[in-house]
Amino acid sequence: MRERRNDSLVDTVVDGRYHVRSRLARGGMSTVYLATDQRLERDVALKVLYPHLAEDQHFLERFEREAKSAARLSHPHVVGVLDQGVEDGPEHGVAYLVMEYVPGKTLRDLLRERGRLTPRQALAMLDPVIEGLGAAHDAGLIHRDVKPENVLLAESGGIKIADFGLARAVSAGTNTGTLVGTAAYLPPELVTGGAADARSDIYSAGIVLFELLTGAQPYQGEAPIQIAFQHVNSRVPAPSTAVPGLAQDLDELVLWCTAVDPEERPIDGNALLGELRHIRTTLSDAELDFGRDRQRPPAARPGTAADSSGDGHSHHATEVLGTAGSTEVVGRPPSYPTEILGAQGSPTTVLGGSNPTTVLGSTPVAGSMPERQLDAAAREKLAAREFKAHRKEQAKAAQRPEKTLRSGNARRRNILLVLLLTLLALLAAAAGWFFGVGPGALVAVPDVSSRPVSAAQAMLTQAGLSSTAEQVHSDSVAEGLVIASEPRGSATVRPWEEVQLLVSLGPELFDVPEVAGLAEATAAATLVAAGFDVGEVSRQFSGTVPDGEVIATNPAVGEAIPAGTPVGLVVSQGPEPVDVPSVVGLPEEEAVSALESAGLTAAVSPEPVNDITVPAGSVLTQSPAGGQLRPGESVTLSISAGPRILPVPDVFSDSEADAVAALEEAGFTVEVEYAFGRPVLGLVAGQDLTGEHPEGSTVTITVT
Repeated sequence: MRERRNDSLVDTVVDGRYHVRSRLARGGMSTVYLATDQRLERDVALKVLYPHLAEDQHFLERFEREAKSAARLSHPHVVGVLDQGVEDGPEHGVAYLVMEYVPGKTLRDLLRERGRLTPRQALAMLDPVIEGLGAAHDAGLIHRDVKPENVLLAESGGIKIADFGLARAVSAGTNTGTLVGTAAYLPPELVTGGAADARSDIYSAGIVLFELLTGAQPYQGEAPIQIAFQHVNSRVPAPSTAVPGLAQDLDELVLWCTAVDPEERPIDGNALLGELRHIRTTLSDAELDFGRDRQRPPAARPGTAADSSGDGHSHHATEVLGTAGSTEVVGRPPSYPTEILGAQGSPTTVLGGSNPTTVLGSTPVAGSMPERQLDAAAREKLAAREFKAHRKEQAKAAQRPEKTLRSGNARRRNILLVLLLTLLALLAAAAGWFFGVGPGALVAVPDVSSRPVSAAQAMLTQAGLSSTAEQVHSDSVAEGLVIASEPRGSATVRPWEEVQLLVSLGPELFDVPEVAGLAEATAAATLVAAGFDVGEVSRQFSGTVPDGEVIATNPAVGEAIPAGTPVGLVVSQGPEPVDVPSVVGLPEEEAVSALESAGLTAAVSPEPVNDITVPAGSVLTQSPAGGQLRPGESVTLSISAGPRILPVPDVFSDSEADAVAALEEAGFTVEVEYAFGRPVLGLVAGQDLTGEHPEGSTVTITVT
């Protein structure tokens, strides 16, 4: 993602602690930056709210409370909240939230690459999200903005959900008539001004599952308010209406989560998680992998997600719907679809301001809303079906005569009636015997699960039942054993009913994909998309594979293993570091040769430096002076220019003390000799050096 050059926060330090390095993303409420916590020396995601939010004192108090609540939630599938604060700036305050930095991509990025996921992949992606929501619901936290942009896929293979409590803080910190969330995933009760609870998150998660399975959102519209009101006035369609062939259990799961009435949804994330995992274990492999051959291939360039906020140009950013005043939609606006109006096409009024948002119309929306509302097209279809049924009943009635043409003989009719009743009684008795204790009596199906297929068929034959066998893959039952029977064991059937046996082929095996040469995050996403888990990630030095790219997998590429098996990655750390040799004092050529022999590059400073201790042309200093570097990295050398050539002061006839001081100040060493063995006059009578000499040379003076 490109960073705008005029972002004033980049390369600044927020609150004296967080050094902002680059901008990662912009959303509907905030901007997210990659920052370094200078105190703990770690990378963090710094979410900075927009200035108009930071200027509201009531909001800041609510924001702080929500941040503290979110910080108390610690779960492997929830992005951790580390810190929160407000810094006073020269123009406006900076309200920020510090979160765990999760390198990788978002679920939205994966949807862009894949288009849609197979049921196996979709349920695997949603499982940790629902587990994180369940932990939050147990702690009394509601997310209120569940969407693919807020689901982070870490480079390590983990899945985390971000932004707990932010939507609630923003909606409470502005005005109570403002609705904050992403229109495509808003539950109906939030659109109509109701309170959010754990079931609101379940609704949004159901919309996410619909999108994962179909590659599209259930509702479309030109404006967010159009999409929002479709959640109120329409029922989310089954995913199989968009992708025919999806399993019925998936349809039922989506419709359960997205019921208009919250009472008809799972009570919280934990209730949904149990059903989701049950479906994952009961669907067949064919149902779980449906649509695999029609998936879009992955994009070549991997994405990076540091936080859940979408790009500033994304249409999935969190929306703010409603204003401080009221908005009235009269009649049928030309840009609004029929679903926005009431059931009879009457005007709908949206009231904002100090009261919760309310939707009014000819048909009540909240509280007394019918379980399923029909749009105009559906009502026409229903009326047509009822009309056809009515005409059909009329036709049948016309074929039945209302009275007979002949009265007949009453005695004969009575005799025939007695005979008929007798015959019916005999037939009923015979049927009772036949179906009660005779050949047609009910037979209990023996339990043949986990038995070899031949033994199971023998047991069924002994019980008087015939059987057929169908082979399917199973991750839990060994090859050749019966998984289950239909009807199941202990059920009762008639002898002529056939029992179908499901026989295990063992686990279905898939080839490990080729990920060598890919970046670690891309390789992990590729393994997950192929149905595998990411196993242990080990690192080793390599002189041929660049740092951060995958060298190999464990098991190896092409090896056939069951889906869900962890696949380990061996990731390159680049070339192995080498020790930096000390070359101080060596002539320049020798020093350069020594560094190159160690695999390093010598960078010689262009200007030599005078020094009285190191000969000219030799190395005076090196940086770094020791430690280790990667092969090819450089060591900077400073070369000595030798001592400076300085003029020797003329100290003839000066006193001994003045002469010594003058010579030493000029950069020379002084030796004193006395003409009479001791000072008599104390004056300099001669000196051995005059003119210019190297700095530090010794000057001998003779004192009388």
